Amino acid sequence: MKSNVIMKTAENRYSNRWKIAHKLSSLVWIGIFLLLLAVSCKSNSEDELVVAKVYVPEAPSYTDAHMWYIERNDRGQGADVFYIPSTWEFDWYTPDSVISHWANPSLSLHRKHMMTEMTEIAKYMADGNNFYSPHYRHITLNTWATLNEDTIRRRYEEVAWKDVKNAFEHYLTHYNQGRPFILAGFSQGGKSVVELLKTLPEKHRPQLIAAYVLGYKVTPDDVQQAPWIKAAQGATDTGVTICYNSVSDVKHLKPVISAPNMMCINPVNWKTDATPATLHDTITVTLSPEHKVLVLKGFDGSYLPNILNILNVGDYHGIEPWVYSKCLHQNIQQRIRAHHQPLK
Repeated sequence: MKSNVIMKTAENRYSNRWKIAHKLSSLVWIGIFLLLLAVSCKSNSEDELVVAKVYVPEAPSYTDAHMWYIERNDRGQGADVFYIPSTWEFDWYTPDSVISHWANPSLSLHRKHMMTEMTEIAKYMADGNNFYSPHYRHITLNTWATLNEDTIRRRYEEVAWKDVKNAFEHYLTHYNQGRPFILAGFSQGGKSVVELLKTLPEKHRPQLIAAYVLGYKVTPDDVQQAPWIKAAQGATDTGVTICYNSVSDVKHLKPVISAPNMMCINPVNWKTDATPATLHDTITVTLSPEHKVLVLKGFDGSYLPNILNILNVGDYHGIEPWVYSKCLHQNIQQRIRAHHQPLK
């Protein structure tokens, strides 16, 4: 019964989430200006001018309180959690039929979507901690659906990453005050955690309790660029990265989010080998050391919506921060205690 209640809650949450998101393409936004990008190319040895109309929303200002979801619950034994949400928007159009490949944090509906995730995550990550989560111009689901790593990287780096970097710098300057912190993110938010780790200044690395990359990958290139990114080996090591993806079978690995991957840990038993663990009484979670992915048996993911034929198709991407939430809540507390222990 406990498992049924938990799964039903997750079903309702994600059913509502994606129903909202699928309506975006039919909405008309008021007060958005056009940005015209002229792109020149050559065809058949003749110069042709191709005008690409793409709307890039204005960058958010992180001095604006509307660009944050914040809870301050630390009473002396906690830490900060900096959380980056996942992808909520599909490609959408301005009233002048100009397409945008990014969320627009200035739009209340886009903020509402991100806030849905922020508040749910805060229920277990903000327990006894200060929780900071920025709204940002994340790339759209349609961008991910291109499965083109160059397109994804370019759109992410040109817009979304700039916001994440600016938000984190604002957090460090105005909110952190030298406190220990946790980095966490789901899906595109997980990608952002990896990028923050790669650029984390050396002076701030001792403050890092752990980084939670939920539903994304840490590639060999990532580790080569930033050798200080270390995989978690158990439940209490600190300064490490927790990374996992869940599938019904290893054949359903999705390279765009989960391969190649350098690290994976089972968030139920906190082991990095193939020792199976039981979740919610009925789900068996087994890590594949070869493929660096979690294989779930006994879980019915049929309620998860097919996202543009790339996600929730044999994989269980939509459940990553939710189905393991109790395990993650306990582990965050464990690692915070382990970080504070040497100070006593």
